[in-house]
Amino acid sequence: MGINTKLLDCRDIQTSHELFTKAGEVIRKGGLVVIPTETVYGLGANALDKNAVKNIFAAKGRPQDNPLIIHVYDSGWVKDYAKNIPDVYYELCEKFSPGPLTVILKKKECIPTETSGGLDSIAIRIPQHAVAREIIKYAGVPVAAPSANISGSPSPTSVKHCIDDLWGKVDLIVDGGNCSVGLESTVISLTEKVPVLLRPGSITLNQLEQVLGTVNVHHAVLEKLKVTEQAASPGMKYKHYAPTAKITILDASKEKFVQYVNNHVEIGTFALCFEEDVPDLKVPYVTMGRYSDINSQANRLFAALRELDDRGAKNVFAHCPLKDGVGLAVYNRLIRAAAYNEKHII
Repeated sequence: MGINTKLLDCRDIQTSHELFTKAGEVIRKGGLVVIPTETVYGLGANALDKNAVKNIFAAKGRPQDNPLIIHVYDSGWVKDYAKNIPDVYYELCEKFSPGPLTVILKKKECIPTETSGGLDSIAIRIPQHAVAREIIKYAGVPVAAPSANISGSPSPTSVKHCIDDLWGKVDLIVDGGNCSVGLESTVISLTEKVPVLLRPGSITLNQLEQVLGTVNVHHAVLEKLKVTEQAASPGMKYKHYAPTAKITILDASKEKFVQYVNNHVEIGTFALCFEEDVPDLKVPYVTMGRYSDINSQANRLFAALRELDDRGAKNVFAHCPLKDGVGLAVYNRLIRAAAYNEKHII
């Protein structure tokens, strides 16, 4: 028998304080609450309660060696859960937090191994979304919150996506409107001598380098993590973000992409394309933003992947985005959704 899930409408923040109190109390007492953030919706639980954290993994069907991000209200909370915090962390906070940035730091003993995926480090983020921050404040505890979806499926950027995946598996789903960014946060590790970018996001490598100087990019940003390697961040180890359809990324010009796709007009074949591609296509399509606007791609990608499932796509040809700036983040998610299946069309 499933959980009696309740839906709370907190889109009007001015009238929702009683609801924030309720959601915070559920988290504090060990329940599961889906919360909106500016990146994607998160499945929140008390990060200090190992049993509540275990319930996150059970609800998502998530492998337990995949570490979680903990969300805190402000940088003043961080010293309670992390140690050996370098000064540059606060420089990053001043520049990018609250916002879509997650930082890996050495963890204190109060963080259960279930939360950190067995690591001696912890991923910490201060979300920008007003609803998320109010719920964390009322909970009074750090909130572990991976994306609020079934593990491996496209991340949720609307409350409908969360209802589709998790209704009957969580205590509360909080509707805070559609997510403004649409991709998970950038993840940077400060536990090494040289900072390491573990997951790209809307805060770009170039922006991080302006604060940190040299930043190494982990090979798993663009490649499969080796079988023997331990994931230091969410989104590194397993196939992620994938619809049920087989996706092939086509690294091609607009003309070559359209020509290739139009030569594969079989039943169940779709194009995952940019709006600029649409006029010349002869197959069904789902758009993932404009080629000329990388932020529209970030905002649209996960909803587009879910739409492919809704429309019964079986075989999908996806137009490869640019691989710099925010485009690196879009490509990082898309290559994982495609299980690294990519063709270069010259």
